Amino acid sequence: MKRTGEVILGIIGALIYGFFGLIGGSMIWLQNNEALLQQALEEAPQGGEIPVEDFNEFMEVMGSSGMVMLISSIVAIILGIIAMIFLRGNKRPKAAGIIFIATPVIGIFVFGFVFGIMSGIFYLIAGIMCLVRKPKTPIEA
Repeated sequence: MKRTGEVILGIIGALIYGFFGLIGGSMIWLQNNEALLQQALEEAPQGGEIPVEDFNEFMEVMGSSGMVMLISSIVAIILGIIAMIFLRGNKRPKAAGIIFIATPVIGIFVFGFVFGIMSGIFYLIAGIMCLVRKPKTPIEA
């Protein structure tokens, strides 16, 4: 039995996790470039000054959440690749399905509900497909 659908869903899920990893990496990069971020905030249409305490707190939160997004995205991509290797040749579809399902469930707690669902929906569908689809058995007459 070919597992093309599961592999394609896994690739799409890995790409979405990669997108969130890019966002996390850019948040870390912005934290390291405070002057650029300060200039962008000053040129914002709202105008007004931002207190130093609020700006420093914003920078800390942005850096830590960026690191969490980057690390969890990399782990999710690696787990997706492992699951797709398990699917190659239809060798271990149950193990691949469990990995595909566990990754977004854990991601919901790490990313938060909205981002976890957005990034993990393809892994979740691929995992369900891995566990539900059974190979056709020939009928002997």
